[in-house]
Amino acid sequence: MQGGNFLPPSGAGGIKCRCRRRADLGRPDGREGVTMRATLIGMLLCLCAALLQIEPAAAQFKMDPAEAKRLAEETQEDHENMMRQLGIRKLRPGPSANEKDPNHANYDEALANPFPDLPDLLTTKNGRKVTSAGMWWDVRRPEIVEDFEREVLGRVPPNVPAVKWTVVKTTRDKVGPHPVVGKRLAGRVDNASFPSISVEIDMILVTPAEAAGPVPVMMMFGFGTLPGEPVPEGPWGRMFTAPPGSDPPATEQLVAAGWGYAYINPGSIQADNGAGLRKGIIGLVNKGQFRKPDDWGALRAWAWGAGRGLDYLETDPAVDAARVGIEGVSRYGKAALVTMAMDRRFALVLVGSSGAGGAKLHRRNFGEAVENLTGSGEYHWMAGNFLKYGAAEADFGSRNAGDIPVDSHMLIALCAPRLTFISYGIPEQGDAHWLDQKGSFMAAVAAGPVFRLLGAKDLGVGDDYKKVILPAVNAGLLDGRLAWRQHDGGHTDGPNWKHFIPWADKFLKPGAVRR
Repeated sequence: MQGGNFLPPSGAGGIKCRCRRRADLGRPDGREGVTMRATLIGMLLCLCAALLQIEPAAAQFKMDPAEAKRLAEETQEDHENMMRQLGIRKLRPGPSANEKDPNHANYDEALANPFPDLPDLLTTKNGRKVTSAGMWWDVRRPEIVEDFEREVLGRVPPNVPAVKWTVVKTTRDKVGPHPVVGKRLAGRVDNASFPSISVEIDMILVTPAEAAGPVPVMMMFGFGTLPGEPVPEGPWGRMFTAPPGSDPPATEQLVAAGWGYAYINPGSIQADNGAGLRKGIIGLVNKGQFRKPDDWGALRAWAWGAGRGLDYLETDPAVDAARVGIEGVSRYGKAALVTMAMDRRFALVLVGSSGAGGAKLHRRNFGEAVENLTGSGEYHWMAGNFLKYGAAEADFGSRNAGDIPVDSHMLIALCAPRLTFISYGIPEQGDAHWLDQKGSFMAAVAAGPVFRLLGAKDLGVGDDYKKVILPAVNAGLLDGRLAWRQHDGGHTDGPNWKHFIPWADKFLKPGAVRR
């Protein structure tokens, strides 16, 4: 029986959300990785991150309208609290993803680059040029990490409690024709400091049963089933069925290539909404109180959770812990990139359709904007301080994307020289212009000098990110440790797995040493 089964067409996550943005709610062509909670409330919140849409969505998924209203009000309360802490009186509204709306997003390349010059990757804050790997590791990289933690993603608190992993269930079954061993794991976070909030990280691990030794593993953000487990009932079950003609699920491709896979459930770490910021791991550490401006957001919390999952994998004899990767699509593509950037133990990453907050340049005026990320539907992904860059009126005046001290090319560069694969689909199939494929390619090009400085081949197209031309669809740039491929599918990384796995195998050899 298929393990991690009944996958949607991406094959990259057990359940993928079919709404992408507020304007796309209910559209069948949008698929985005979502977390599964123990209740329909949690699942719905992950399905529809824009809380303004909770009430109309509630009817479809049988969510109590009163509960939906309460959650929306709590999100608004939290958002307003952070604005008060920062002295912000008014935020600029983000553009609409609906091109029929009067405030629709810009898709004119002539207007797309109001801040054309990116922060210099290889110049330190005191103006010195970075000319060696040592300067990068010792000086420049820590500077960039500090800016991301203070202004964009937030800091992981020093007092985060320990996680104790337990194997809840072990199965033997098949993924396609391949015998496997599956484990369901629970990572219990010590909540002795604040017992009213409990956090238990949900993860599964599936490895080939007949492997001669430890295997590489791809950890994927999402909710997955163990081999042999039944498809969920209700509307969720329909999301597990791949259309005719799709590639085999990523799970089957991985196992066939001698890999294992893991699913880690982001919703078991931190809710995907502002109402949950006083719960989950963020709420536990803050003892149920509001965040401070440089506290971590959901992206950083999900990345922290993935790191705790890797802690377990390092103890499992079936896993080659030096060859563990991380993957996600859409908001979980953002989380995968953040995980790779901030935790150097991960050897590789597949970043799927990540858009703003992921690979897309903040400084680009194309599709989703900084002002969307600072609004009440998405601010919980980011540090509170990030709201400053959407401020129209504040005690400090106003700020915009050009004032952010870092940008996404720096986030990609933090992954160097490890294997980094940026994936997108095409707008015609549902991977909307909103995501700004070109802006993400520009960021990948701009990250190239750091890969080369550290002895790794980049995309091989030069350094002039201002003049790059987006490669043809299905024409991957896969010769280096930094890779790009835009497939001809939709909001998924599914069509790229058959390229990603051999690309990774080319560089990752058994007994690899982390860099």
